[in-house]
Order: sequence, then C-alpha cells, then structure tokens
Amino acid sequence: MNLSNSDLHLITVDLESLRPTQLTVGYREVELKRTHWKTLDKKGRAAAIENHWFPAVLGPKGRYYVVDHHHLGLAWLHEGVASVRVTVIKDLSWLDQTIFWRMMEHNQWVHPFNASGERCDYDALPKQLSALADDPYRSLAGELRVAGGYAKDTTPFSEFLWADYLRQKVSAARVSRDFDKALADALAHAHDADARYLPGWSGVVPAAAAANGSGGAVARAASASDASDASDAAAKGKNKAKKK
Repeated sequence: MNLSNSDLHLITVDLESLRPTQLTVGYREVELKRTHWKTLDKKGRAAAIENHWFPAVLGPKGRYYVVDHHHLGLAWLHEGVASVRVTVIKDLSWLDQTIFWRMMEHNQWVHPFNASGERCDYDALPKQLSALADDPYRSLAGELRVAGGYAKDTTPFSEFLWADYLRQKVSAARVSRDFDKALADALAHAHDADARYLPGWSGVVPAAAAANGSGGAVARAASASDASDASDAAAKGKNKAKKK
C-alpha cells in the first residue's frame, strides 16, 4: 500500500522482514545488547519493544529499509522477538530501484561497505538483519567511544568511519586475540592529529596543522596586507622624492 508521508505513523512490523541498509555490525555490541535483554523481566521487555522505534524508509515492493538500530534488531532476533515498532521517515515505495538507491545514498541512509571497508554493490546488502556480517573493527569503534576515545556524534555511520581509521592503526590479529589490548591501542591513536577529520574527534589541533588550515589563511592574509602597506609606503616615498 502506497501511503503519503503524512499518513505514516508508528506501525508494527515483523522484525525478520526489515531490510538492512548496511552489510555489517559489531557482534560484540550485539552480544552486549543480548546480555542486557536477558536482565529484563516480562514487563521490562514489553516496555523496551514499545519504546524503541526503528526508523525506516518504505521502499519498492513495500519493503521497510531500517536505517538505524541494526545491532539492537539483530540482538532481539537472536532473543526471539517477533515484531517491533517502526516509524517510517520517508515513503519512496513508488520509485524504481535505481532512483530509490540514489535517494538513499543522497540522504546518507545506506552504507554499502563490507567488513574490509570496501564498497559493494547494493545487491550485496543482506535481505534480513540475521544475515549481517561481523566487522570486529566496528565493535572496536563502538567500545572506543564508550571508553571516551571520541564523542557521540549525529553524523550517519560515524562508528564505521572510526572503524575504517582503526583498520590502519590496530592489527587484525590484535583485535581478534586480545580485544582489551586492541582497545588500549585504539585509545592511544584516538586523539592523533591525523584523526581530526573524524566525527566526535576530541584531540588538539597541532600548531603546524593550524597554520595549514584557517590559522594559516589568517597569517597569509595578514602577510598580504603587510606587503600591500609596504608597497603603498614605498610608492608615497617615491612621489615625495619626485616633488622635491
């Protein structure tokens, strides 16, 4: 059924039918959410399902493409949750597949990158949350934020950006064999100047980098102004000399 955006409110959807908009999650984070679920009683679980809304885009063939809470959804699937509350943020069901994915990317609602950080075709996106692959670096990025390595940020897929950065800094062997040491390594690199492009970075911009950025622009502007003043002064001096 093709409804206008104003007609779409909270609806109940089979959890297994939700379409992911990414290829991977961090399994450690999924396990943490499963552990938390196990601590809830029947009333607490019902409240959690009622209060956690999965934002989704209504796509072609009436499929719901969830754009957040992939970790939570996968954890709940493993715990036997059958249905969840979904809030439809956009109805794009009337578009063909090509334009649909173009709009999803334009709005930063899809992240088609695999566990190696490589971009894939949209066809590679799993059809159910249960088919999401593990990216250990996504787990590392999530733990790094919790440990104070960087601030929570609203930038879409910010943890994946950090995961890609950490792939260059922490060996895969360290991540798989000793996660605590891998986290310590990640913390050692989190405030490095070369990470300052990342969302939530909380390091200090070094003087050299500042000189090459806005600080450098100010300095260059001041230098140009001084040169202009010097040129004007020299010209005035020449005019006075001619008059004499």
